Amino acid sequence: MADQLREMPTDWRRALAIVAHPDDLEYGASAAVATWLDDGRECVYLLASLGEAGIDTLPPAEAGPLREREQRAGAAAVGVRTVEFLGHPDGVIEYGTALRRDFAAAVRRHRPELVLTLNHHDTWSWGDSVFWNTPDHRNVGRATLDAVGDAGNRWIFPELAEEGLVPWDGVRYVAVAGSPHPTHAVDAGAGLERAVASLLCHRTYIEALTKEEPEVYCRRFLEGAMASVSERFGGRPGVAFELFSR
Repeated sequence: MADQLREMPTDWRRALAIVAHPDDLEYGASAAVATWLDDGRECVYLLASLGEAGIDTLPPAEAGPLREREQRAGAAAVGVRTVEFLGHPDGVIEYGTALRRDFAAAVRRHRPELVLTLNHHDTWSWGDSVFWNTPDHRNVGRATLDAVGDAGNRWIFPELAEEGLVPWDGVRYVAVAGSPHPTHAVDAGAGLERAVASLLCHRTYIEALTKEEPEVYCRRFLEGAMASVSERFGGRPGVAFELFSR
């Protein structure tokens, strides 16, 4: 029997979600975000890119603003009010000090106790299938993990302090959604309907992705993902995370 997933810790109030593209959070993690907000917690979304290279039938100049609007609507559907975009080029986001600095600045600015990001591993799984992860996801996830440490070190990116962003070493956890090595989960059944609505906000992207009706596609995907978590979470529909404590 697969190892059972543990309950996510609750001794935190503010979260910062850092991902590469619009829709990254909507593919599952948003149900957890909805339940966190129900509990009086706060969450800010930070996206490295506009996702402008994500729709084959639309040129980036058109796709970028459209996907930004869809992301803001998707965040609002679960109750997230603050969404920020860094403008890194979609598809070719580079791991390095520039990305770490941007993320460290955001951590210092928002001062979260929990940082959420997407799978940084080389692969991801769905059912019995294993797929190669995208460079953007790998690079953003790894830079997020590193930036949490950078944010608390006054000697790394000292120019941030000169800009008024003093070190913040208050991050207690980094939660990785979509990881092939989950350790914890959130009972997110109460957030399912808002998660479906949130993913549906990315209608243009989804219509280019599949011939299935968007409403059917979104519900089937999210219900399937949460059901797969329930098998290792006491039968409860949930969202799984690989959790790193600090």
